[in-house]
Amino acid sequence: QVQLVESGGGLVQPGGSLRLSCTASANIFKIYAMDWYRQAPGIERELVAAITSGGVTNYADSVKGRFTISRDSAKKMVYLQMNSLKPEDTAVYYCHADIQPGPQPNTYSYWGQGTQVTVSS
Repeated sequence: QVQLVESGGGLVQPGGSLRLSCTASANIFKIYAMDWYRQAPGIERELVAAITSGGVTNYADSVKGRFTISRDSAKKMVYLQMNSLKPEDTAVYYCHADIQPGPQPNTYSYWGQGTQVTVSS
């Protein structure tokens, strides 16, 4: 069974940095796009950053220049380096990936369980 597991969240002061990691477990035939979303209380889940299997990246305007998404396809991992963190970055961050589990040409959407990021002094 495919699972996405995040790590790296925590409490950080404004201006600080955190690095989130997400790994896909189990044998997987192919991973397409990998993304990071976040959801703050009372706010809809929003896309933070995305990276295609070819390495093309896309960012929300609110994090451009501060966050960097990267992936290691061989290790089935995606990362989110977050710098110059602001209190408004506080949210639960979720890893998401479009995965083809086996040789059958079917792709499914998978989510991690989320990791809390709190930016506060």
